[in-house]
Amino acid sequence: MPRLKTIDPQHATGRVKEIFDGPLKGKAFNIFKAMGNSPAALEGYLGLAHALGKTSLSGAEREVIQLAVGEANGCSYCTAAHTVTGRHEGLTDAQMLGARRGSIEDNPRLDALAKFALALHEKRGWVSDDDLTSFKSVGFDDTHIADVLATYAMATYTNYFNHINQTEVDFPPAPNV
Repeated sequence: MPRLKTIDPQHATGRVKEIFDGPLKGKAFNIFKAMGNSPAALEGYLGLAHALGKTSLSGAEREVIQLAVGEANGCSYCTAAHTVTGRHEGLTDAQMLGARRGSIEDNPRLDALAKFALALHEKRGWVSDDDLTSFKSVGFDDTHIADVLATYAMATYTNYFNHINQTEVDFPPAPNV
């Protein structure tokens, strides 16, 4: 049961109503209904999501990060949501499960990405030179590193938001790893 008040988009007011009627029209997911308690929190999410759509990372690559970090943080809401989105971005079920486990066997680039995202998580950003070398060895560069970090920040924001709220999952549950 959610711990934060849920904002019904049909009864929202002010800036939150504008957001639900605009960029979130038709996307009244439980996470957004809870974020609607703060127009700034909702705008922050949308602003970062919009910016991440312009990174050097593909949609599938961003989903690998979301799945790896969501699993590492134990966020059932995000692993469910990003399983749906990952499939939409062309990831296979095996790749999505692999991202959550930190090892994607059929794609060295996605494998390196999942491992790097988890290194960021486990080492709280204090990645080693070896972590950077491994990540760059499959064609990633400094721009990708900055973009991975921004995507990681988004994942952490939504994971922790869902932990605090105990957001009810409104997506099909993600398969067990």
